[in-house]
Amino acid sequence: MATILVVDDEMGIRELLSEILSDEGHVVEAAENAQEARDFRLRQAPDLVLLDIWMPDTDGVTLLKEWAAQGQLTMPVIMMSGHATIDTAVEATKIGALNFLEKPIALQKLLKAVEQGLARGNAAPAPGGAAAVKPVATASSSTVASAAALPMLSSDGLSSGALAAQTASISFDIPLRDARDAFERAYFEYHLARENGSMTRVAEKTGLERTHLYRKLKQLGVDLGKNKSE
Repeated sequence: MATILVVDDEMGIRELLSEILSDEGHVVEAAENAQEARDFRLRQAPDLVLLDIWMPDTDGVTLLKEWAAQGQLTMPVIMMSGHATIDTAVEATKIGALNFLEKPIALQKLLKAVEQGLARGNAAPAPGGAAAVKPVATASSSTVASAAALPMLSSDGLSSGALAAQTASISFDIPLRDARDAFERAYFEYHLARENGSMTRVAEKTGLERTHLYRKLKQLGVDLGKNKSE
């Protein structure tokens, strides 16, 4: 579990990133402007910072320069923007930014960038400001698919065999809509249990958008609380 500071003047972006990263098990702190980010950094050094470039009071690149000049750039920083130019991204990298994400940020790119940033740890930036990034090994799609097909035992003991038994108990003497709902309920409960309640990972595994997934689970009456990871 890591402490991640999200700095963005858009409330919707802060809330979305906070929700996604919290689902991944991280502690997320949010700042809506550079001053709030400065105040937080004075209190503690987060494990990672997601920093928006365009903000009304002080832009992200200027804040990055301040931290570098004051010796406070001891944590990996990932820049974010929907309007930045290549020159801006290069400048931020030279100052010491680890990565750059273009808005709207794709979920997989976000998670991969965060994973790489946390793997880098609290190492100081390399000479010249640019940080050396060591690629993080990730499982191939075939490996992930094979692992997902295995009868793994989840945190509450629900295995593939248990899922089969649960779905086999669905009566064929009920209306099709009810039978479909019963199957979908068992299906989503199985994935929630396997992913310790992580909505982000369940959305990936089931191929649904997070908002659609939330609506679906609410419609089916699935209890999210009992599967939610701490």
